[in-house]
Amino acid sequence: MKPAVPVLQLLSEPGRAGRGWRLGHLQHPPGLGTWGSPEGKPGRLRDGEAVGWGRTVGWGLRDGARHFDTGTTEPVSFFLSGLEELLAWQPDANDDFNVATVPLAQRQPPLSSRRPRTLVCHDMRGGYLEDRFIQGSATRNPYVFYHWRHIDIFVYFSHHTVTIPPVCWTNAAHRNGVPVLGTFITEWTGGEKVCEAFLAAGAEAYGAVSDQLARIAQHYRFDGWLINIENTLSAVAVENLSPFLRRLTAQVHSAVPGGLVIWYDSVLENGALRWQNELNEQNRVFFDACDGLFVNYNWKEEHLERTRRLAGQRHADVYVGVDVFARGDVVGGGFDSHKSLSLIRKHSLSAAIFAPGWVYEHLGAENFLQNENKFWGLLADYLPTHRICTLPLATSFSLGMGTSRFLTGKEEEPGPWYNLSAQEIQPLYTESEGQLLTSCCLQDAWCGGSSLRVQGTIPAGEERVAIRLFSFQMQAPPKLFLNLLYKMEGPHRDEFTVALELTTWDSDTCHEGHITPLPEPHGRHHPRLLPAPPPGLSALLAACSRGSEGWTSRCYELELQGCMLRDLSLLVSRQQSSPQETRFTCLLGEVRVLDAASVAASPPQVQSLTASQLWWQEGPDAQQLSLSLTLRWDFPPGRANHFRVLSLGTRCRRDEPQQPQLLGLAHACLFRVVGLAVPRPAAGQSCQLELLVEPVQPNELPVDPDRWGRLVLVYSEPAGDSS
Repeated sequence: MKPAVPVLQLLSEPGRAGRGWRLGHLQHPPGLGTWGSPEGKPGRLRDGEAVGWGRTVGWGLRDGARHFDTGTTEPVSFFLSGLEELLAWQPDANDDFNVATVPLAQRQPPLSSRRPRTLVCHDMRGGYLEDRFIQGSATRNPYVFYHWRHIDIFVYFSHHTVTIPPVCWTNAAHRNGVPVLGTFITEWTGGEKVCEAFLAAGAEAYGAVSDQLARIAQHYRFDGWLINIENTLSAVAVENLSPFLRRLTAQVHSAVPGGLVIWYDSVLENGALRWQNELNEQNRVFFDACDGLFVNYNWKEEHLERTRRLAGQRHADVYVGVDVFARGDVVGGGFDSHKSLSLIRKHSLSAAIFAPGWVYEHLGAENFLQNENKFWGLLADYLPTHRICTLPLATSFSLGMGTSRFLTGKEEEPGPWYNLSAQEIQPLYTESEGQLLTSCCLQDAWCGGSSLRVQGTIPAGEERVAIRLFSFQMQAPPKLFLNLLYKMEGPHRDEFTVALELTTWDSDTCHEGHITPLPEPHGRHHPRLLPAPPPGLSALLAACSRGSEGWTSRCYELELQGCMLRDLSLLVSRQQSSPQETRFTCLLGEVRVLDAASVAASPPQVQSLTASQLWWQEGPDAQQLSLSLTLRWDFPPGRANHFRVLSLGTRCRRDEPQQPQLLGLAHACLFRVVGLAVPRPAAGQSCQLELLVEPVQPNELPVDPDRWGRLVLVYSEPAGDSS
């Protein structure tokens, strides 16, 4: 029995539905696999051509197998195995899912400063776990990293020859101002053969490898490489190693703004594999050929002393390894890692924290967030804070995971989810002598998967406390708008007031408003509460009136002249003075700091929404079909934080109600809809599926539905086909 063949039309228009719909194009770009026909022969989908459904009809993935999960067609991140795959790599249209879309945010101090830095090397169970699913997964209690304010560089490590960082890590790190490196590794006897093939073969061979590595970093928009050669080298191979590093470093610098190449302490200048645990004359030649040295973990203080002397002015380019798993003879690992950090900082060297996922792997997932804050809290004295230097700042504090998904304070979608691309800008997580504590709350949120829980004590005789959330180092615009969404918890929630406080750096030229000089050093500014924003700022007005589900929304205005922003703090005050200390708990759902000049700007419109790569399957029951397809659209770069992809449902009769359904979040101008259940039309009947793409701005102000992308798919089963 032949599978049924639906007739499919594509109707699309940006803006309002039902207004001059145009017939669109169904395209099958080259290199994206083939359509299977009922006879099993490959075919192409052309305009007006029918698309088959049924168990034997599907979307072949032969050409793009590494880009997609072969069971579901979900896009996945991937690595390259061996020299052959590296040299054969070429970008194609399937790569679009894997290209990072979040540019590297600016921070102060910049990476180029001579201050000792902190590198985190993420190595967990071979890599490419749940984080490989580009559009997220339904993972319960996943591993996340969110202490970005304290680190300078993030390395994604695995034992595959070419480790391309999963795009979700690059997006999350870049949003918080942290560059991301992939890993190029050779090991054991297999590694010796690889090195002979590209190093001993001469300049043309190692030049081809360096060319490809630089192209890959540029194409996927991450920031460089950790080079880890852990096998012995022949005399010819080691002679070409330094020229290879110099060439790769120059190419990465040219291809990637701010790009980095870091060498791991392993091979010596004579080709022997012998870890030195320091910078010395036997490995200095490789340090001199690139941007930095990652020192092995089994060092003592005398190694640090010698390293500091030899490094000279490049002391911040030496990253001294700290194995959190404490393998071998180390100074301190686990919750004692601060002992290692203390010595490293004593000698003004940078640190490379290897496998901080120990917290998750060793102590378990159940209390991970609590243990993670404990681990990084113990290191905080040795990890200087990075400061934000651009606006807007808008965050709902989501970690990129949750036990359910929230929207405007309500549960939008139940069940666990995990997608690090959806992680928002993260605050400072602090604990002050047991008096103040900031942590993640998964049980309640305004938007995303979590809110920020702030717990503390107002001491006896004090009226209020300030909890620092973000640090700045930037010129203040003439006028700022600030927005705060919060919820007090506990039996005495009405006894407190909550507000925002901004401080500025010392300056003789800094004034609040037009004439008011600052009353004290590091002037404290308490922005004016706006009952309603000025006329014309309807988006901000909508944002300030959205409080619901127990959440309170507040909008503020602050005018500054000649000021440098310093800190943004939450101010919790008692309504009445008390001789006793008072405990409080407050959830923060959203914080915005906006340049008033940018708020009134009209957002762009989603354009050219199209569908391709359709895959029909039977089920999930006899009256339904399962549809997978790829949506693509156009939108100006940098103008959206992400996109919400929605279905208004499928109607086979005009009187059927439409039920909106969130299909997922897109962090690029494309999204793969996977396994969407739609009604099977009766013979001669047509059904209509409407899909929406809602842009979410960086300032997170709402976008009018007229500027969303809209697409209608009309499909039917030919009359007379009873299969």
